[in-house]
Amino acid sequence: MNTVRIIGGEWRRRLLRFPDSPSLRPTPDRVRETLFNWLGNDLRGLSCLDLFAGSGALGFEAASRGAERVVLVDNSPKVLAALELNARSLGMAGRLEIVRSDAVRFATSSQQRFDVLFLDPPFNAGWIELLAASVPAIVAPDGVIYVEAERLVECCGDWRTVRSGRAGQVFYHLMKRGEADGTE
Repeated sequence: MNTVRIIGGEWRRRLLRFPDSPSLRPTPDRVRETLFNWLGNDLRGLSCLDLFAGSGALGFEAASRGAERVVLVDNSPKVLAALELNARSLGMAGRLEIVRSDAVRFATSSQQRFDVLFLDPPFNAGWIELLAASVPAIVAPDGVIYVEAERLVECCGDWRTVRSGRAGQVFYHLMKRGEADGTE
């Protein structure tokens, strides 16, 4: 088992355990700190969707920082079992919804809209382009998208990169609907 720690909020410093898998790349602490600074650290009242939950680092971090609703989606039985175990051990079971589904199936069938969408899919598989058409149905018009990718990403549907950075091989982006206004 691997671990990653929650870096802020109510469960700060608590560890999340997740299984070994070549496609799991937990978002590094420094990148998560930047992301949540961009989002404003206090997520009270917001709903968040982690469409490729993996380690759960982004979704658990959002819940720790007060998000009203967090949905974690993954289709791996091992990953889902680890997410459930982490939610129970942190006492978050009622604050998180863990869904077994393929990302595209969830995005095209969900009736829910979210304020924040975390997109951290396996690299080099075309997931961002594949999901772009579904984004308006699952993200509130004034919602934001956080994307991690193997390259710089300018947009996801109508959402444009407004801030971005790079950590090693990972490019990370904050997107808002409408015009891009620069990078960080």
